[in-house]
Amino acid sequence: MSGIPGDTGPAEDAALTRSAQAGDVSALALLLERHRPGMRAVAVSLLGPGPDVDDVMQEAALVALRRIVDVRDPEAVGPWLRMVVRNGCRTLLRAARRVEPVESVPLPSDGATPEQILQSHALRDWIWEAVEALSPTLRLPLVLRYFSTGITSYQQIAEACSVPVSTVRSRLSQARGALAQALTATAATAHEDATRRTQASWQEAHETLAAAERGEFGKVVKDRYSSGVALLTGGRRLGGVDLLLAGMDGDLSAGVRQRPLHVVAGRSLVVWEMELINPPDDPDHCPPGVAWIMSLDGGRFDRVSLHHASRPEATPAPAAV
Repeated sequence: MSGIPGDTGPAEDAALTRSAQAGDVSALALLLERHRPGMRAVAVSLLGPGPDVDDVMQEAALVALRRIVDVRDPEAVGPWLRMVVRNGCRTLLRAARRVEPVESVPLPSDGATPEQILQSHALRDWIWEAVEALSPTLRLPLVLRYFSTGITSYQQIAEACSVPVSTVRSRLSQARGALAQALTATAATAHEDATRRTQASWQEAHETLAAAERGEFGKVVKDRYSSGVALLTGGRRLGGVDLLLAGMDGDLSAGVRQRPLHVVAGRSLVVWEMELINPPDDPDHCPPGVAWIMSLDGGRFDRVSLHHASRPEATPAPAAV
């Protein structure tokens, strides 16, 4: 016996892990429940009792959902789950500027984004179904934090949502808790094909830009956007359809082009992360990138919030000798 709370037999763990990797929702839920005491004990030992423990446990559950397919030794899933918790605790401690002299945790990493990992296994549809069950207020920061590539820091999310960083932290904490409940509630329901939806959104992003360059952006807006669509930036409403059309026309007239870099596609929220390519004679006309954060109502985009990537700070010139 190892004496670690929540330890279970390696044979049972291996069977549950393989089932979870094959997309068995109940197997993953049971696996997390069996190891919850041991995972929580690790969190309490590093953080002490308090709300941070709950946040780390919720974060660890999300990591397990995304990364269970990366576990190469199913019999060792218990230590792997406890390492996930330990890693989350250390991240939290570093963010709080508290020194923790420990070695780094060797979690699997292949350079893929969380959203790419999500798309790679059978649990992805279940996770997205649960994400859709969240309120819009909680869904947006969670999607940006875990599934975008360029709007993941608390500060960036705060700017995109036009709220203070403290509100982002609070909403993410609430979102993780609500997602855990939603995962349980949607485990037995039908789940849409998230991969197919994302592929369709990639195609739509490319086709939208191609149509704009042909002078047909107005037709796209008429077909896919609500007549009362709101265009926002930094949480401020700038205008509607007319400004959306004028903005695209102005960029194209200035020689600015867009290229899709990353797509996140839910039923009610879509994020297109674009590279902005400025003309050679005006390289600073636009920031390096922009994210189209779009909500849908009845299958039409009714709200488009633009979040521009910050330009990297210029390196100061060396002082003259």
